[in-house]
Amino acid sequence: MNSINNRSEAGNTFKARTHRNNENIKKIGVFTSGGDAPGMNACVRAVVRTSIYSGIEVVGIRHGYQGMIDKNFIHMDARSVCHIIQQGGTILKTARCVDFKTKEGRAFAFKNIKDAGIDALVAIGGDGTFTGAELLSREFDIPIIGIPGTIDNDLFGTDYTIGYDTATNTVIEAIDKIRDTAASHDRLFFVEVMGRDSGCIALHAGIAGGAEAILLPEKDTAIDELIAKLEEGATSNKTSSIVIIAEGEKNGGAYNIARRVKDKFGFYDIKVTILGHLQRGGSPTSFDRVLASRLGYAAVKALIAGESRKMVGIQANKVCLTDIEEAINNHSIKLEDDLLVMMDVLSI
Repeated sequence: MNSINNRSEAGNTFKARTHRNNENIKKIGVFTSGGDAPGMNACVRAVVRTSIYSGIEVVGIRHGYQGMIDKNFIHMDARSVCHIIQQGGTILKTARCVDFKTKEGRAFAFKNIKDAGIDALVAIGGDGTFTGAELLSREFDIPIIGIPGTIDNDLFGTDYTIGYDTATNTVIEAIDKIRDTAASHDRLFFVEVMGRDSGCIALHAGIAGGAEAILLPEKDTAIDELIAKLEEGATSNKTSSIVIIAEGEKNGGAYNIARRVKDKFGFYDIKVTILGHLQRGGSPTSFDRVLASRLGYAAVKALIAGESRKMVGIQANKVCLTDIEEAINNHSIKLEDDLLVMMDVLSI
């Protein structure tokens, strides 16, 4: 991994390369792909304005890879991205594209890109987006920089992905409200959150929301173990409990787990809440707005400096570059060991 501007020598090299390579890129295309994430609009704004400040034209590609095939291109200027930093979703839209999965489809997309005069691309999304970007760049030698935009926070090479902080705070707000009604009615709530392969949202929101138990894809939790934990709480006079479940947890989801636990706890009124796509929407937090702005700015600077097939990320509060291929192949992220231990200690 290469760190941008983390030493004075690196900063001087970056500036020198920027000056030397600036004339090679006249027009940048920017697009969002995969699941939307709060902060994507702030990132688009940063890409557009950094490009224009650097004397580079910007084309917005609507509906991701499908937009490349459909030639759904729009010219963007500094005013095109006014008043979007606070908006959730993505003004450039996103869509699935079956045609792009074929080499013929990618060739057609590349022809449309070149016909539009686009010299380089900024791809905002997750591992599926980066897989497509890596193929397109490698097959047709077009410079591409990826920006991690996914609420799952499951990409290697960055401590945080755009949208994760907002999604986690949305879950915490929901847990706080559910806690009020759970306590009022002596209820046991099972709350399912997004996280098919990653338990980041479930773990952090569960700890912050004071959950009695957290079930994660990365950690096998037997139903008997969960029941024992809930029984322990009941014997210590807990009258209500909240269990957070990541959707990819191996026991079959919140409804299945609730059904199996209900047979054991007749005195609890058991309820299930699935937060679903609620977690993807909403105005991004300050953290996500600043993160998105930093990464959008850094992506354009990296392209100008001659970089390609890299993902910009943040590590130890410094912007860094990781090979897209490495970010994809190391997709699985290990959860913090201290948090896994702490969640049991604090839930007694």
